[in-house]
Amino acid sequence: MSELVTRSWRGTPVLVTGADGFIGSWLAERLLDEGAEVIVLKRDRPAYSRLRIDGVEERCTIAAGDLSDHAALLRVLNEYGVEMVFHLAAQAIVAVANRSPLSTFETNVRGTYNLLEAARLAPTVEGVVVASSDKAYGEHTDLPYREDAKLQPRFPYDTSKAAADLISRSYAETYGLPVAVTRLANVYGGGDFNFSRLVPDTVRKILAGERPVIRSDGTPERDFIFAADAVEAYLAVAAGLQDTANHGLAFNAGAGRPWPVLEIVTTLLEVSGSGLEPDIQGVGIPDGEIDRQYLDSTLIGDRLGWSASWDLRDGLTETLAWYQRVLPALERA
Repeated sequence: MSELVTRSWRGTPVLVTGADGFIGSWLAERLLDEGAEVIVLKRDRPAYSRLRIDGVEERCTIAAGDLSDHAALLRVLNEYGVEMVFHLAAQAIVAVANRSPLSTFETNVRGTYNLLEAARLAPTVEGVVVASSDKAYGEHTDLPYREDAKLQPRFPYDTSKAAADLISRSYAETYGLPVAVTRLANVYGGGDFNFSRLVPDTVRKILAGERPVIRSDGTPERDFIFAADAVEAYLAVAAGLQDTANHGLAFNAGAGRPWPVLEIVTTLLEVSGSGLEPDIQGVGIPDGEIDRQYLDSTLIGDRLGWSASWDLRDGLTETLAWYQRVLPALERA
C-alpha cells in the first residue's frame, strides 16, 4: 500500500451534490473542517437532514438548482468558480427504484450527464468525483468484486448506477475531463434517514424497544464501511486526480470482507445492551437484492493509500450514539 494521497482544501471552492443526503453531509462537514468553501446544490428541503441537524448547512453556500437543469448547473459552477465537484446526489433506495424506475433514471443517469457536461464547459473545474456503487457490478460468483469485473446489473437501481458509472468514465476518455468514480460498499453512520436500510432501521427499532426485523433469513452478506472511512475514500480519489494516470478510473472502497445481515443486527443489539432479539421474518433473499457482495479495495490502497480504519463494532457504537442523541428530539417535534 502506498502513502495516503492528499491535497490542501483550504480556500478551494467545492460543489457537493447530494449534501442533504447521508454521506454527502459527512463529506461537506469534512471539507469545511479542512477549510474548503462548500457549495451545496439544493432542489428539495428534506424534513430530516444531518446537514441541518448537526449545523453543517449554516457553514455552506446554498445554490438553488436541480440536476435536470443543465443551464443552472453551469451557472453554479461558473459563478462560484468551482474547482472540484463531488457528485453524490442520487435516488439511492432499491425499493423506490423498483417502484419508480423513470424518476430513478432521470436523477441517477440524466442528472449525472448534465453535471458532467456542465463541468466540461466550466473552465475552473479541475476534477469530478462521481459516486457509483458496488451494486453497479450486479451479481457475480467470483468474489470479491474487482474494478475490472463486468458491470452486469439486472434491476433499475443497479442499472442506473452502472450507466452513470460508464458515462462518467467516458468523459475522461473522450474529453479529457479529470473524472474518477467511487464504488463504495454499504455505508453506515449517523444521519441516514432511509429507514428501509438495515442499520438505521435496526437502530430505530432498538431505541423504540422493539425487536429489529430482518426481511431476509439473515444469511445475505454485505461489505460495510463507516461514513468517516467513506469520506476519506472520496477525498483520496479527488486528490488522486492530480495525477492524470487516475483519470477515468473506478475505485472500490470497502472493508474487504462481508458480514451476514444477522451479524450486523446482533452486534447493534449487543452494543445497545437492550436485551432484545432479532425478528427474522424473511425466507431466502428479498426480491431485487443480491445474496453476497464484497469488494476488493487493493487498487485504491496501492494507488491512493486508502484503507478502511474503523472497526465494525466501534462504528456501530458511534452510529447508535448519534441516533440516541437525535431521534428522541425529532420524534417529539
